[in-house]
Amino acid sequence: MFDKSLFENTTLCVVGNINRDIKTAPFPPGDYLFHDGETSVSSILETVGGGGANSAFAAAYLGARTAFLGKVGMDALGDRLEQTLTGHSISPHLARDKTPTGTSINLTFANGHRHFISCLANNEALRMEDLDLKAFAGHRHLLRADIWFSESMLWGGNERLFQAAHEAGLEISIDLNWDPQWGRGESERIRARKEAVRSLLKWVILAHGNVRELNEFTDSPDLKTSLQRLEEWGAKAVVVHLGAEGAGYYQQGAMVVELAVPAGARVNTTGTGDVLSTCMMLLSQRPELSIQTQLKMANMIVSEFIAGKHHLIPVIS
Repeated sequence: MFDKSLFENTTLCVVGNINRDIKTAPFPPGDYLFHDGETSVSSILETVGGGGANSAFAAAYLGARTAFLGKVGMDALGDRLEQTLTGHSISPHLARDKTPTGTSINLTFANGHRHFISCLANNEALRMEDLDLKAFAGHRHLLRADIWFSESMLWGGNERLFQAAHEAGLEISIDLNWDPQWGRGESERIRARKEAVRSLLKWVILAHGNVRELNEFTDSPDLKTSLQRLEEWGAKAVVVHLGAEGAGYYQQGAMVVELAVPAGARVNTTGTGDVLSTCMMLLSQRPELSIQTQLKMANMIVSEFIAGKHHLIPVIS
């Protein structure tokens, strides 16, 4: 088990998505899902969702002082999500309006693949004007999660947010997760969206993503090229999610890799990337620890999370 004292006096301020996740237990994929009928599974859970919210809950569980900035609707689900944040020692800074609070249905397949069916109007409506920047006080690190979902933040809002965080003395992380437009939207629109996020990297201490996301974001044929381009565009370092191969840390042309810790049982199949990134953001605040040690500790916590030893992503109150 991890040493919780490693996370004492660490902090994380998160801006990102918050919504309800409805998660199925793993079940076999197949064409039968496209026909009338019904599929029984061993469990269906209602948990907090959104990459930003997942990261905030993981940070609070590990012992970090944590704040979450986002948006929910003026509805019962928004109330429940705010109560869940407060109940897990997270300082909530939630804008609210008549936009309904969103839900994502997470279909989990027995082969390890997933498919999300989402309606996230509240997260799409997030604006810079919704963010209470007084939440920065007492924090040393800002995570901007779910970077692609809000058009208002994409076109100017994120730049203002990062400038404000920099002026407040916060180090900045960005999660380069999968843009829902990739593979579906018009090529010119996708290019413009990528350019909008690439222009933010000059502010970024840590960029986070898996190999597929990083290659797509950088229009690169391989990870080596992706990492070189991210560095050229301004990112000081990159945390690379390598899945079953573990995790990597790239900085100044060099890559450190730590192998994954076998999990045994697979109780939790979603949120592992958020947990890995959260661990690395918090452990980066312990400069006496080597990068290899940080990666090793992060991989151990991810393995324990997968095995169900840590309840980092809670059910909704």
